Amino acid sequence: MSLFEHILIIVLLITISAFFSMSEIALAAARKLRLRQLVAEGEARASKVLELQQHPGNFFTIVQIGLNAVAILGGILGEAAFTPYIADLLRDTYNGVWLENISFGLSVLLVTTLFILFADLMPKRLAMLAPEQVALVVVRPILTLLVVLKPLVFLFNSVANLVFRLFNVPIHRKDQITPEDIISMMDEGAEAGVLQQQEHKLLENVFDMDQRTVTSAMTPRESLVYFILGEAEDSIRKKLLDSPHARFLVCDTSLDRVVGYIESRELLVQVLNGLPISITHPGMLHTPLIIPDTLSLYEVLEHFKSSGVDFAVILNEYAMVVGMITLKDVMSIVMGELVHSEEEQIVKRDDDSWLVEGLTPLDDVMRALEIDAFPDQQNYETIAGFMMYMLRKIPKRTDSVNYCGYKFEVVDIDSYKIDQLLVTKIKAEDKA
Repeated sequence: MSLFEHILIIVLLITISAFFSMSEIALAAARKLRLRQLVAEGEARASKVLELQQHPGNFFTIVQIGLNAVAILGGILGEAAFTPYIADLLRDTYNGVWLENISFGLSVLLVTTLFILFADLMPKRLAMLAPEQVALVVVRPILTLLVVLKPLVFLFNSVANLVFRLFNVPIHRKDQITPEDIISMMDEGAEAGVLQQQEHKLLENVFDMDQRTVTSAMTPRESLVYFILGEAEDSIRKKLLDSPHARFLVCDTSLDRVVGYIESRELLVQVLNGLPISITHPGMLHTPLIIPDTLSLYEVLEHFKSSGVDFAVILNEYAMVVGMITLKDVMSIVMGELVHSEEEQIVKRDDDSWLVEGLTPLDDVMRALEIDAFPDQQNYETIAGFMMYMLRKIPKRTDSVNYCGYKFEVVDIDSYKIDQLLVTKIKAEDKA
């Protein structure tokens, strides 16, 4: 054969090898979520790609058969095609005993370089740019080859599966999408500009609900307004004026003995009808939803859904009331910074300091200050709890703790309760 014929055959082999290289990367890297979207849009080839991905051994076998066969042929034909011509070129400068060996080595180097660049590296990089589109193009030729070379595919797959079983290696891929995978996809979408910052934050808050306990969003015990059975009408009126809530707990002698709750609108009906205010009137008291303080916010939503109410009383293991939570409280966690609350728990004074309420949940502090974790944080839930845990005492005003590059200083105390903290960044000169 002439040099032109040899070159033509080499180009053909490189093209075939490039096809197999692109097929290997595209079929393996094509995203299942995107392929399912294409199937829903009526793209029949996408369903064939999904079927191939369920049995990756088949198309990998075809690809390897093609790549190895082409590589062997390319090596044989390349050596025969280029060695004599390279020897003729070198003979003018060197005509020693090593001429044939040098010509053969340069021929192998030339063919190998061509295959690496044009049959392997560049096709794979192109396939990685748009794996789904490339997979749609190559899937039908690959399926045809699977039918034509079915005996070889069966033989090689059987041997490979036998070896895997001997070493107890799974032969099927498990495609389990975890919350971490979805969060990573959301981060990538936000960086690429597909998701707006607010959308990303909203989705992140939704997934964060499973990790947050009910106590991180509740109204704490000391902030609850409730009625006592037999409470005077003047006292009830004052509480209604000072704290115009939609519902009030009704207790027997103390907060820990909850007997029900009352709707403030029902009290308003009594006032409008000129009747004396009474919380013990028949039909006024309703049975409250009682939940433990160990539930996550997701579980709280499930309780709201199943019970048909939108608030619950929270008890600890000693059957003491620790707080109350409403559907609005849960949704404020989901919406986060997308809605404005009447009073923020974390107020940024400047670039290096924040005022933080003592009852602020740790998760909110970690997010605002970009702190990954607090020490032994399973032992407390609020920033006030962190201070008590670190100080090992009931804090006083000006007590402080340095942690993770921040100084947490108590600035306000209310009846032994940390009301407010000042958090400042520790500068380099301060550390020195």
